[in-house]
Amino acid sequence: MTRRTHYLGPLTDSSRWDAVTLRPDDVIVVTPPKCGTTWMQTIVALLLSGDPEVETELSIRMPWIDIRFRDIAEVTARLDAMPHRRSTKSHTPLDGLPLDDRAQYVCVFRHPLDVHVSFRKHVRNIPVPWFDDWYPQDDRAGLTFRHFLEGTPDGYDCDAVPLAHILRHYEAARALAGRPNVALFHYADMTRDLSGTFERVAALLGTPHPAPLMARLAGVATFDNMKRNAARYAPSGGKGFMRSDSDFFHRGTHGQWRGVLTDEELAAYDALMDARLTPQDRDWLENGAGRAALG
Repeated sequence: MTRRTHYLGPLTDSSRWDAVTLRPDDVIVVTPPKCGTTWMQTIVALLLSGDPEVETELSIRMPWIDIRFRDIAEVTARLDAMPHRRSTKSHTPLDGLPLDDRAQYVCVFRHPLDVHVSFRKHVRNIPVPWFDDWYPQDDRAGLTFRHFLEGTPDGYDCDAVPLAHILRHYEAARALAGRPNVALFHYADMTRDLSGTFERVAALLGTPHPAPLMARLAGVATFDNMKRNAARYAPSGGKGFMRSDSDFFHRGTHGQWRGVLTDEELAAYDALMDARLTPQDRDWLENGAGRAALG
């Protein structure tokens, strides 16, 4: 068996996957945070059920295995008791997960700068004080973006989404993209063509539905509908965990970093990206297949 990389942070621990017994038809949504995880989980829930009114209740029915807030014995007992096809989520790169040739791994990526801007908003909406040093309220020194570019010690690289962690996710997924059970999606492509995304995910999962039903399912998963019904679609929605369920769905756009970062910050980002990725890989990671086909 291939040795897995151990990713450990204040919030997450990839070794929790050791307690999970995979089933041949499991669907695992694997993403860096704020890349469209909830969106893809909702798409998977809709396609597996074929029901536009399905109660997604993602944190319970499609749990985040890595998160240390929930007792892993309770999580695995709940998973083992599920009689239907299961789906889970992970913010751990693929090289830290158990890989089963019979399970399906659905990876979603987003422009790293959009991830950064979205996460900056997200940490203000959740009661997790560990992020205060990474994302200070008074950031006149530009610490937030420096942390994004440089990372910090003490495990926060696993939880606070620095650029290095996004690139680690991408490189790990890219290395396995030739497998028939590993699929890469991009947030920008999902935004451009949601119906096409549904068709592609349905083909991967083997869950075809008649065209009229597919159109109804896609209508449920639009950004506007999910934001309008945030208590239903946000993780732990309606339970008071977040300060605002609606704010979890911030803008849902591609390119929201424009006008937020300085020229100097963008130049530093460009230098790091050019040093780590080929022009083709950088174009796909930032823009999706709408501008560059992933070979």
